[in-house]
Amino acid sequence: MKKRILSLLLVFALVLTLPAMAASNSTGNFVRTKSYAGQFSDLTTASTFYDNVSALYEYGLSVGKVNGTFGLTDSVTVSQIIIFAARIRSLYALGDPESGAGRYQVSGEAVYIPYLRYLQAEGILGSELEGTYESAATRATVAHVLANTLPTSALNADEGRISLITQAYASRKFITDVTDYTDYQSDILTLYQYGISQGSDESGSFYPTAAISRGALAAMLTRMVDSSLCVTPSWNLSDAFSAAGTTWGDLIFDKGTYLAAPSTADEVASDVAWMLANGSNELTLQYGTQASAYRIRQVMNEALGDVKSYCEQCYNAVNVSYDSTGTVTLKFSAASCTVSELTSYRTYTLEAAIAVHDALWDSGAITAAMSDYEKAKIYYNWICQNCTYDSGAGDYSLSHIAYALFKNGTAVCDGYTGAYDLLLKLEGIDCWALSNDNHIWTVATLDGTEYHIDTTWGDSSGMYTDYTYFAMTAAQSWSYHRW
Repeated sequence: MKKRILSLLLVFALVLTLPAMAASNSTGNFVRTKSYAGQFSDLTTASTFYDNVSALYEYGLSVGKVNGTFGLTDSVTVSQIIIFAARIRSLYALGDPESGAGRYQVSGEAVYIPYLRYLQAEGILGSELEGTYESAATRATVAHVLANTLPTSALNADEGRISLITQAYASRKFITDVTDYTDYQSDILTLYQYGISQGSDESGSFYPTAAISRGALAAMLTRMVDSSLCVTPSWNLSDAFSAAGTTWGDLIFDKGTYLAAPSTADEVASDVAWMLANGSNELTLQYGTQASAYRIRQVMNEALGDVKSYCEQCYNAVNVSYDSTGTVTLKFSAASCTVSELTSYRTYTLEAAIAVHDALWDSGAITAAMSDYEKAKIYYNWICQNCTYDSGAGDYSLSHIAYALFKNGTAVCDGYTGAYDLLLKLEGIDCWALSNDNHIWTVATLDGTEYHIDTTWGDSSGMYTDYTYFAMTAAQSWSYHRW
């Protein structure tokens, strides 16, 4: 009897020591199977990435370099990123970091090729990185590979963090070096949302075009497999959406370039943008003997048209002077007021618009989750509900500038359009004013699509906001007012 009990105990002990069968596509496969005990000579407990590099070893994702170091500060090639990503995918999918690539081994090929084939077979990569495999990886490329290595269901989906990142990015005060035009923008934001990155400074800058060190990469890799290593930025968003401190120059998104003697309409437009971006209303040009009366008049008209496209700036008139040396000076103003009055009006207009912007955010009428289209619609309604068309306005009425709408609640089309464009630009929405001989309205880029928006006609009922004239196509706008 004792012998049988002993044999049963032995069998039971053997069963307990057998490795558990790996599950398919499971985070349960992320288990530390090794113990780090100083295997890397360049890694000490004082090292910035000690917890991450040691974890990378313990999860079986790296054994370091042949010289016994990890290479904390060494740069990383695209092929090395691919190898690490394939190991994580294989560990998740098959329970072993090398099994995935092992299926695609062919003698004599570069080391990374089987790992690349595995990621391509899994639908994680295509051919988009072809030709770069032996190059140093940019941080944007790292984001592209890592953000697609695992399904988001396998990552640390903390709703509070995801909301924080969404709002912080929308505020345009955090992660400011990542824009709609940044390569792999959405992949970069995924790393923030799932605790894989928090950026490299207080505002969370990602530096998408910079190289990445092996130590920094280890941090990202281990946060994918170990939620305890994930990071959440300690950003204070209490005033993140306030537009306080915005200047008129800040609202010129394309800053332009100064040319002393612009020869084309585009060059004049660039000069005007440069002037406004620098907070000025005066533009000095040097045409020398080329300064014919005809050319000066032509430049004056072109520049005035350009200024009116920025009608939120409250300029609608120009005075030109020139001398025998060919020096031409353009001074922009508003036909309805003196220079000193206009300075005061512009200050009031910007402060009032900022107050409207902040109040709509504070009330929750506008949120970070909204698209540009949705935000623009909120401001469209606000304009229509807070202004009355000034049918008695003459050529020199204040109703021709945005000031009148914010101060008096009255305006004509250029006042409506100026106030609306100002509010959109405080949101970072690119827009400009388009006009014909007797009307002016907004053209805005909302979520990548260009729309025509006419707040004046949207308020024409006097009773309710008419959305017929919100977000029109160019063809629809043309059917109402040609230009």
